Amino acid sequence: MAIGEKNHYSGRFLGLKERDHWEYAYRTNASGVVVIVPVTNAGELVLVEQFRIPVNGRVLELPAGLVGDKGDLDEDFEAAAQRELIEETGYRATSLKKLLTSPSSPGMADEMITIYFASGLERVGSGGGDSNEDITVHVVPLPTAVTWLETRMAEGIMLDPKIYAGLFWAQIHA
Repeated sequence: MAIGEKNHYSGRFLGLKERDHWEYAYRTNASGVVVIVPVTNAGELVLVEQFRIPVNGRVLELPAGLVGDKGDLDEDFEAAAQRELIEETGYRATSLKKLLTSPSSPGMADEMITIYFASGLERVGSGGGDSNEDITVHVVPLPTAVTWLETRMAEGIMLDPKIYAGLFWAQIHA
């Protein structure tokens, strides 16, 4: 722990620390987070939809996951991105390009996310997540993605705002 840092709580997955009178959350079971911007050769963005307990509703997101949560805190970030992409979407990328590493919610957590652009996608499975997840995969043409997302919001589906960052990166790299 850093000098002046207090650990208030440490659970199986999350903890709470305080430094300089600021409380913040941290992960106890992972070394980072990967987020993937997968774009098919046909110019489609691959998204996932799943129920999220903290917000009590279904959320559309870019595929993502924890690094090291399978017991290896030294797991390679690119390997974790490929693993999560296959697990959640059923697609494997022939190319993963690291775009940036940034804080996920800098006022609340010390968590850092590393975003990858995934291309050369090939279908290798059905996706849908592991046994603890119920993920629906959506493949959305980039030219109609914003309208498609607006329709989902009108239906009551929540959107992770990182999708819009993904659309930005997809336009640059697709």
